[in-house]
Amino acid sequence: RELSEMDAEDERDLAEMEELKKTERACLEILKKYDFTEWELMEWSEQQAVFNFLYDSVTLTVVFGPPADGEFFAARPSRSIISLDFESFLDEEQAPPSSCLVQRLIFQFLESQGSWQEKCPTLHYLPQALFDISLVVNRCKILGEELEFLERWGAKFHLLETDVKNTEVKLVFSSSAAFAKFELTLALSPDYPSAALPFSVQTHIGNIGEKEIAAVLSSVPVGHHYLKRVVFSIHQNLLQGPR
Repeated sequence: RELSEMDAEDERDLAEMEELKKTERACLEILKKYDFTEWELMEWSEQQAVFNFLYDSVTLTVVFGPPADGEFFAARPSRSIISLDFESFLDEEQAPPSSCLVQRLIFQFLESQGSWQEKCPTLHYLPQALFDISLVVNRCKILGEELEFLERWGAKFHLLETDVKNTEVKLVFSSSAAFAKFELTLALSPDYPSAALPFSVQTHIGNIGEKEIAAVLSSVPVGHHYLKRVVFSIHQNLLQGPR
């Protein structure tokens, strides 16, 4: 008799596991509809879900609570969410400056949003939260790639040095043809590249200063690869010949 009771219990456990798997599959289908692949699902259990972003350097742990009254997610009663915790796994000592900048901007965004648990009280809100985070991660990731490009190929555009400090990028331009050397410092934020960047200029040689840089920057539309296009435009308009 005990054996059959144990069998029945095993079957119940199996059925429950199968149900959980079905729920997970249904949740994943809904999440995939947002068509953003900036997150990777590492775990989905009865207790929590774990998502990784940006080459596993940012982790989001979502802890589930009891079912939410009258709300459904993936055709089942929606779960309440007790907490959403973000953690950085970037080794700042070893990582290149561009990666550190990207990480800082992402966490600046995450902290600027106030309580994520208030924004995301139940599973129903999770896809939108993942979408919002993915959008910022995607933009910041592209910014990191732009910085790496400028560090590698900057000399082609009279860019002598690219220096990252906190959330600022200092670009040192030098051109003998234009008899000019100056530093352009740009202040970056998680909104990049959807807004013009605050900047300052320090002139070392020649007469290229804030007025000349402001004129060039105002002619570069914000959007995809904004930083690269700013550098191209400065090179094209200011550093080709005598001024």
